[in-house]
Amino acid sequence: MTEAIRGDVLHAIPPDELDEEDLSPELRALADSRHVLVVRKGGHPSILDLIWAFVRRDPIEAVTVVTDRHVDEDEEVTLTVEGTDMPGVYVTAAAHREEASADDG
Repeated sequence: MTEAIRGDVLHAIPPDELDEEDLSPELRALADSRHVLVVRKGGHPSILDLIWAFVRRDPIEAVTVVTDRHVDEDEEVTLTVEGTDMPGVYVTAAAHREEASADDG
């Protein structure tokens, strides 16, 4: 099932730097030669949003997205993603479909 995630890119790891990062083996295998993004869902929060999240004890969620697309840190993105077996980790829908079709053929 796909969903749209809109948010700010907090950290972007290009494919050639994946080995330098401390990624779980599952995430490393999923990423393979793609980009890994840490995205703050909902975009850049205002000061009021931050205060409201603190008062509600509802932290602003960050998720990890594996994508074929190069994105710079601090860029706002909207991505169509599919969930994975790992909590908080998503793969862009186009990248996931290409992986599935490669497995089929």
